[in-house]
This record gives sequence, structure tokens and C-alpha cells, in this order.
Amino acid sequence: MNKVVITVSDYKKNNAGPKAKLDIENILSRRGFLKLNLSLNVKSKLLKIKYMLFTIPNIFRKSNYTEIIFQYPAYSSVLMNCFVKNIRKYTNAKLFFLVHDIESLRKFKDNSQFIKNELQILNNADGLIVHNQHMKKWLQQKGITTPMVNLQIFDYLNPQPLNDSFAYNQTICFAGNLRKSRFLKKLNWINHKLTVFGPNPLSNYPAAIDYQGQYSPEELPSHLKSNFGLVWDGDSLDTCNGSFGKYMQYNAPHKISLYLSSGIPVVIWGKAAMADFIKNNNVGLVINNLNDLEIQLSRLTDEEYSIIKQNAINVAEKLRVGYYTNKAIDQLEKEITHE
Repeated sequence: MNKVVITVSDYKKNNAGPKAKLDIENILSRRGFLKLNLSLNVKSKLLKIKYMLFTIPNIFRKSNYTEIIFQYPAYSSVLMNCFVKNIRKYTNAKLFFLVHDIESLRKFKDNSQFIKNELQILNNADGLIVHNQHMKKWLQQKGITTPMVNLQIFDYLNPQPLNDSFAYNQTICFAGNLRKSRFLKKLNWINHKLTVFGPNPLSNYPAAIDYQGQYSPEELPSHLKSNFGLVWDGDSLDTCNGSFGKYMQYNAPHKISLYLSSGIPVVIWGKAAMADFIKNNNVGLVINNLNDLEIQLSRLTDEEYSIIKQNAINVAEKLRVGYYTNKAIDQLEKEITHE
């Protein structure tokens, strides 16, 4: 069998693409998939025409692929449609989308034409790997009939040693793009500090924020020494809001995988889709308001933390070997094969 994983990355980013997609590539490579990583300039209209008429058709014209996993989306609906059209024209391969983002739920949730186009693309696949049951339910309600399986959480191939310290000192960290993490400038904790990592920091933060710089996704885990990692978005301490905050009700933020693959339990908003995973696996705390976190941290006993910590280490061992990706693909291949 000739299986391939296709990844479209931004030509401006050294053809590397984000870590989530690179990890998927490497996990699939270990199970025999060929890696096809395309660095495309989706901003240039002339280059788009070249891709559509020559580059993309030539990929599939003489191929003998039997299974194609496309890391969705390609950030251009025109190119996405072109990929699907040429895959169908030149191959008999089963086409699966491993979904990283549904832009209809994030950037274009008020654009009815975009939503219609995206749903049509998703319905053209033979199978979808989506983040979780919340995303799957939304897609079904919008008319997706393509078979779907839940990834549950993104794997994270973490090269750093596990944080295996069970000592509980009520510490917490946060990693992310600080430009959109506007809640940080409102954090007024009295007895705790939030250790923060990431690009685009503000020039000034409240006393409760301890900014520690920016590191690559591979290097960052070695700097995460806290008891918990925070997952929060928007400009409010009372709830997660804004387009990215509301998106948390459906997606699986990659920073959860960063924390857990490091052996660090998670603190997450109660209405986030991933709150289910955190509760079901007992790998963190679920909160509704950041102002209440200080009390929860102080009330947690050493024994309670030890249980949560061990569970996080157990999940870390799975994330580091691609357990969730392989499980989802096994399930999808089985369902499609036995239709």
C-alpha cells in the first residue's frame, strides 16, 4: 500500500510549519506514510494559478496512492478544492482530513458563504479526524455526513525530560502568543505568581506576572517547572471570550499537549471542550473564573496533587509516542474499510 500525508505550510516559515503538523508527519512516517510537505505562497494570485494548473495536478497524475491524509486546512479554499479535485481525478485513494482548525468556528463564524464552502470541502473527504465530540456535534448539526472520529488531544513529540517532581508549591505557568492573551494585564493575584512564556509580550505587566521569555516548541518544555499549566484566552478573568476564547468550546489547544507531554497538569476554563478530557483523565483543575484559582490552589492537598501529577505523567507517555493519532487513524481506517 502507498500511503501519504500531505502538509501545506507557509513559504515564509522556512518550510517547517507549526509543531502540531510536523509531529503528525513524523508519527505517520513511523507507520509507513510518505511525507509530502509543500511550501506554498497562498497570497500570490499568479502562483495560485501555477499551483492549480501544474504543481498540484503533477503530484497526483502518476501517483499510486491508496490512502491520503491531508492536514487540514491549507489556508486557501481555492487550493483545498484543487487538491480534492485532482486527488479524485487521478487517484482512487481514500482521502482523510486530519483537522487542525475549523475556520468557520474561529475567524469566519459570521461569514455564511465561507462556512458553506468549508462544509462542502469537508463533505468531500472520505473521513475526518476532528478534535473532540463538541466539534463533531457542531459539524453534524451543520450538515457534515462524512464519517468522523475524535482525536481527543494532539500528540506532542517532546524531546525534553519529563518534569517528574511531585513537590507541590502551588506554582502555575502560561505559554502562548501574548499579543492575544490580554487577560494577563488584569491579573491581580495576591499570593501567587503566573510564570509566563511566549512572543509579543506587553512592555508592562501586573506584579503577579513573571515573564520568562520566548523559546522554541522543542526547547520550551525544559523551562516549564511549575505544578500546573494554564489554558485561557481573551481579555477577561471571568470567562474566556473573543473569537479565540469562544473557539475553546470546540477545539483542542496545542498548549494542553505541551503541558501534559511535559508531565505538567492543566488548569482550564470549565466551558472549554477539553475540560472533558481534563476531568475524565483527572489531569488538572477545571475553573470558571481566574480570580478563584488562588483559593483552589491553596486548598489542594499534597496527596491530591500527587494523584493528578501521576495521571499527567501517564498521559505524557502516550503523547510522546503518538498514541492518540495512531488510535484515531486505526479507528477511521477500520470504519472506512468495513463500510
